[in-house]
Amino acid sequence: MGEPRLLKPHVTNLPGGLQVRRLLPAAACRSVGPFIFFDHFGPVELPAELDSDIGPHPHIGLATVTYLFEGELLHRDSLGTEQAIAPGAINWMSAGSGIVHSERTPGSLRGQARRLHGLQLWAALPPDDETSSPSFQHAPADSLPQLQAAPGVHLRLLVGQAFGLASPVRTRSETLYLDLRLDPGTRWALPPLAPELALYPVTEGLQLDGQPLPAQQMAVLPAGQGAVLEAATRGARLAVIGGAPLQQPVRLWWNFASSQPARLEAAAQRWAQGWVPGGFEPIPG
Repeated sequence: MGEPRLLKPHVTNLPGGLQVRRLLPAAACRSVGPFIFFDHFGPVELPAELDSDIGPHPHIGLATVTYLFEGELLHRDSLGTEQAIAPGAINWMSAGSGIVHSERTPGSLRGQARRLHGLQLWAALPPDDETSSPSFQHAPADSLPQLQAAPGVHLRLLVGQAFGLASPVRTRSETLYLDLRLDPGTRWALPPLAPELALYPVTEGLQLDGQPLPAQQMAVLPAGQGAVLEAATRGARLAVIGGAPLQQPVRLWWNFASSQPARLEAAAQRWAQGWVPGGFEPIPG
């Protein structure tokens, strides 16, 4: 049995007290399954006067995966999608050859203090799909399967297949994403659900194979291994991510991902051109 790799977050403090913790990519680990990017933001109550909008920006070669614990965001993209993102839902936007999107405060919450807490992940697309047509999927919270895997063990399957359940979210490679809750004092053996697997305690630490795993640090398990989890007196909530290893190394530059460096350069040039024929499409309206 090997030892897990522990990743500490790179923390950025944004206006209004919003803290963002980045776990992937890290020097010690560039990816887990298809996931090449992992950000945890909040929990925080943002002041009424704060503009927390993320304006239009492009992506290629990856899928953005947004999951909220608290708050609400409004997703809009160059396909014409306009979708409210609510807690418990999965929003999977496949950029493929290129897409532009924004994530803004919904109009109903503007001018109000508001809670915000969630995860933003990126999944690399397989090399043959990097230039596929962009698409967007929204899976409401009530469409995602849930299971009590054992006494005190509650899971929601966000993406992929596990324990005889299947998420409605369609992916282009083997991908796993779970929201896992352990009741106080629960001890449970997590099976090796995917070739690569990592655990992220969101707000409370726990014991991992008898060793402490602090909150907001990521444990990347040795390939093909599971782990014995034990929650303390306040219980624990974890994001579990994983899947098949990347088919080949993926490079990141700004909001772009590709196995071919020339595609990154071409995307940067397209974005610099502005809204011209052959460039990125704008968000309608």
